[in-house]
Amino acid sequence: MTVSPMPVKAIAGTRLEISGGRRLDGELRVSGAKNSALVLMAACLLTEDGLRLSNVPPLTDITAMGEILAALGVRVQRGGDAIVLHGDHITTAAPPYELVNSLRASFFCIGPLLARMGMAQVPLPGGCQIGTRPVVEHVKGLKALGAQVTIEHGVVTAVVPGRQRRLTGGHIHLDCPSVGATETLMMAAALADGETVIDNAAQEPEVIDLARLLLAMGAKVRGAGTPTITIVGVERLHGADYAVIPDRIEAGTFLLAGAITRSRLRVFPALPEHLGAVITKLEEAGCLIEADGQGLILTASKVRAVDLRTQPFPGFPTDLQAPFMALLATAEGTSMVVENIFENRLQHVAELQRMGADIRMQGNTACVEGVARLSGAPVHGTDLRASAAMVLAGLAADGITTVRGLEYLDRGYADLEGKLNAAGASIRRLPSVAA
Repeated sequence: MTVSPMPVKAIAGTRLEISGGRRLDGELRVSGAKNSALVLMAACLLTEDGLRLSNVPPLTDITAMGEILAALGVRVQRGGDAIVLHGDHITTAAPPYELVNSLRASFFCIGPLLARMGMAQVPLPGGCQIGTRPVVEHVKGLKALGAQVTIEHGVVTAVVPGRQRRLTGGHIHLDCPSVGATETLMMAAALADGETVIDNAAQEPEVIDLARLLLAMGAKVRGAGTPTITIVGVERLHGADYAVIPDRIEAGTFLLAGAITRSRLRVFPALPEHLGAVITKLEEAGCLIEADGQGLILTASKVRAVDLRTQPFPGFPTDLQAPFMALLATAEGTSMVVENIFENRLQHVAELQRMGADIRMQGNTACVEGVARLSGAPVHGTDLRASAAMVLAGLAADGITTVRGLEYLDRGYADLEGKLNAAGASIRRLPSVAA
């Protein structure tokens, strides 16, 4: 695997030191969408031709996915914000456990491997500990396409029976609109024999991005972005040159950074249609948001309490629940936050409480009573978005906040402290210290 310099995985003990209470000003540039780039990388397994992706963010998760693909025989070349993937010599359909275990997105490989090779053997995925991430919908869908699937000792084995070793189109109804299952099944169906219909499909922008890449590779896909997606399988797909969409979660995090510091900020590139629920809640909270054709300009002075419930797109995204709760901890009034997607995604509450937030929990619901000011404290990010929430809280707090858990933060945000510092924040990344 040939790569250009990429981020080094955060060493245990590495931390951010944030001097809070500063207003931000200027622009924050949004990187390409991590959650889209990872699945688009897996799509290289569908073709013998080269696949070039641009606007790929420089993240540890991207590096990990490149290592997994390289272990399967893909040639991976990285230069700047582009990555070129050549899958003409796939040597195995079984990625190694030690690589797959640390990255949930590695499970995306099962669909294209099965479609192209007729078999796949993929360990169950790992990742942030925010709740169960069942693969039931993936398995049910692959079976509907004619695969024989077994799960033993933490490994999912899928085989296409028969001499042709080719999946067959079918009708799939997802019990829940899983983004991962929708994307896995879209890739599997792209090379299947016949037509596949996925009902109750996920409608997230990342699903649309995958559909557009598949179309660029010669697939026949329609309905992406709606609850029903139809794929007519083709015999082969070709290479493509494709740009990843902007990261809507990073864009939302930056808007929240402006709101929590009561600042005026321009966030770009950002697509308003990707952030509808977030924009609505920020406006409800008293923020002014303007679209300028390429990005969004947020102006915040006084912030009011709002209630929110996480839901699949186009509802409020679970990935911004923790960062938005940091903002609500500083708002006027009482907010109710309900987490409906992941059962363990309220672990940041205890860390916000260390900073003086007034939050009470009952089950999957948090009652947030806004306080006049948070106080700097040593805190720990328990997952990727919780880490971002701690950074946002630190921006608004009196005194010094130290944030640990950067191994999570660096999976989803490229040089977060550098971008924020350029807009007026005061954040230092400090090395590990001896106990």
